[in-house]
Amino acid sequence: MKRLVENQNKSSFLHWIIPFAVPMVVVLIILFNFSVRSNAKAEESVMDEMTMTAQRYTESLAGQLETSSRVVVSVRTVVEEDSSLSEQQIVALLKVVGECTEAAEVKLCDDSGNGINQSGETVSIGEEEYFQEVLSGTTLFYVEESEPTMQQFIVAVQRMKREDKNLMLIFYPVEKFDGMLSAKEQPSGTFLTLLDAEGRVLSVSGTDGEMFSGMNLVEDLRAENPEVADRIVSCAVNGSQGMDQDVKVGGEKTTLIYIPLGINQWSVVMGVKQSYVDRLVSYQWENAKNMLIALILVTIAFSCIVTAVDIVGRIRDNQQKKELENKADTDLLTGLNNKLATERKIKEYIAQNPQSQSMMFLLDVDNFKTVNDTMGHAFGDEVLSSLGEEISAIFRASDIIGRVGGDEFMIFLKAVPTPEVIRREAKKVEDFFRDFQVGDPVKYDVKASIGVAIFPYEGSDFETLYKAADQGLYKAKRRGKNQLAFYEDKWAQADETQGMNE
Repeated sequence: MKRLVENQNKSSFLHWIIPFAVPMVVVLIILFNFSVRSNAKAEESVMDEMTMTAQRYTESLAGQLETSSRVVVSVRTVVEEDSSLSEQQIVALLKVVGECTEAAEVKLCDDSGNGINQSGETVSIGEEEYFQEVLSGTTLFYVEESEPTMQQFIVAVQRMKREDKNLMLIFYPVEKFDGMLSAKEQPSGTFLTLLDAEGRVLSVSGTDGEMFSGMNLVEDLRAENPEVADRIVSCAVNGSQGMDQDVKVGGEKTTLIYIPLGINQWSVVMGVKQSYVDRLVSYQWENAKNMLIALILVTIAFSCIVTAVDIVGRIRDNQQKKELENKADTDLLTGLNNKLATERKIKEYIAQNPQSQSMMFLLDVDNFKTVNDTMGHAFGDEVLSSLGEEISAIFRASDIIGRVGGDEFMIFLKAVPTPEVIRREAKKVEDFFRDFQVGDPVKYDVKASIGVAIFPYEGSDFETLYKAADQGLYKAKRRGKNQLAFYEDKWAQADETQGMNE
């Protein structure tokens, strides 16, 4: 009986345990497989996240260099297009480059290395070792200045078309790049470093330097990690990115992520302590389900933040771009549009409004050469500066006003619908020069000859309209100067059938 009871108990236990054990085994197998996959996915996720972080730093650094390059190109265009720029004006432009790019120094030199900097000082760099590299066509490179300062710079080079000044060199202090490579949100032991093609450390951030035994990361790694050292160099040369884990840097295991900068075969290397990486992977593996929900929320929040930051960044970039474009378009003496900007803006308006009746004034200060010769160039500059300031005040902000020559100005009035309005605006300009005076305490009456042409009747494109206004200017000079003349005198007549009805 006892044995029977025992057999029944055993059978009952097996009936309970088997249905329970089989699903448990299946669940354990599933959980094991899930844990393995989660661990792999967690590790992959951590690696991807760090790679994206390194890419953002790299893109930010490259973007700031590109922004500086655009500033230089804008100023270079002004210098190349306007051959009449004085040395003082060129120095002012170099100073603009320095202020906009936060460069330590800006130099404009010929092929012999002789030139000037943004302070107007004469410079001679023909004997410097790096100058030969400049002449070879390098656009961006690293240079270590000679004693006594031994200050390190990264130099950007732009070649000019002007025969007298061929090269513009912008010297960025390496400390500036340390700030660009900020890694404040990274844990202790994380570092970011900018390397040249040979593995030399150009700039480093996020570590006190104890992880480096020297100033060449590739050489530091080659003793214990020769394959990693070769891969970093290869990635920089080939423009590809890579990652290595458990790399000994400064005696500590580290994960290295290297991203090519796309400039000079330079690369940005981000290093994170392996212990920290392992903790991240472990945390994600142990909290896979919670992390999935958290990841969704974080992703949404992150996307919103990135979108907001991107919008703010775009607005800021557009504002900076607009400011730089305005500086490149502005005549430094008068504050008006320069010749290139005036012509471009008028052409844009004509293309967009081919039927909008408008008028172009072309005015030339009478006897300006005599003013310069008798009263000095400083007074001549005062005349032009005052003229630019006061004449722009009597027109609409939407009208286009520019200085297109030494003492030649252009005014383009948009949308003047009737001959009456045309005559009224013409009289406004004539009256302006009846009362315009410059000088203190002695006043000098400034007069001008003015030519006027009407769009689109006397020119449906900029060039034709300009020639018509120029002929009107010639007519005013031929009649004795100090007056306004239309290309066609009929516009000066009080006949309301002219203009839009023609």
